[in-house]
Amino acid sequence: MPPVKRATPAPRADVRDRALEPALREALVRGGFELHYQPKVLRRGIAFAGFEALLRWRHPERGLLPPGQFAPLAERLGLGAALGRWVIEEACRQMATWEREGAGRVRVSVNLSAAQLRDPTLPAQIAESLARHDLGPERLELELTEAMLMDPRRPGEVLARLRALRGVGATLAIDDFGSGWTSMEQLKQLPVATLKLDRHFVQRVDRERRDAELCAGVIALAHKLGIDVVAEGVESEHQAAVLAEGECDQFQGFLFGRPQPGAEAGALVRAALTPRTPPPSS
Repeated sequence: MPPVKRATPAPRADVRDRALEPALREALVRGGFELHYQPKVLRRGIAFAGFEALLRWRHPERGLLPPGQFAPLAERLGLGAALGRWVIEEACRQMATWEREGAGRVRVSVNLSAAQLRDPTLPAQIAESLARHDLGPERLELELTEAMLMDPRRPGEVLARLRALRGVGATLAIDDFGSGWTSMEQLKQLPVATLKLDRHFVQRVDRERRDAELCAGVIALAHKLGIDVVAEGVESEHQAAVLAEGECDQFQGFLFGRPQPGAEAGALVRAALTPRTPPPSS
């Protein structure tokens, strides 16, 4: 008698994805997403530099979910470009709202997905969102990962799309720099203005001398190419001090602020802009 074939159980991730799929589609239609904003500062908090917009899904049963729990599924379902369009439009709307409320000309960076980068209409989408909310293009920064930029199958196509995005006037940043294989030869060809040091290195600079030296070397090379550097994931004063000694331009992490909804982020900026009244003399 032949052995009975047993059905292979579905991986937990597949089961979870099937459960999330209808709710994810519904959220995109009915507005179940929101952006939270994490501050970036110049030179250890001396001055406010802007925000990174971070996507969140307010799931009706599971609460507030970070993108790691749904963004890969959105890409597989072909929803990545639509979700990315919403992020850009919402970030522009929020910047305009902050300005009307007296928070000044805040600058925001958003993360692009691979699907968005492949979309030839992306530059036009960005230009339309900026114009609709009466924003200058310098207010928006677009973050892309090394993996998206270093596609060996279509290097010329990727470079052309980056140049088209720069043509809109938005600035470009490489996110999680150090986690991929970008060479200096490749880097100097890319029209990027900013590198964001991978948090894996940043969070060890106060414990591992070689990581501190590596970060300092990347910062020095980037500066020679006219590129600013942001340290991402800074959580301690010691980390900030080591990176400041290495001439890092901007800092982002829990030490300087956690991601927060738009209203709270705007209040933070307005408070920073409000002149402090000196205490009365005795």
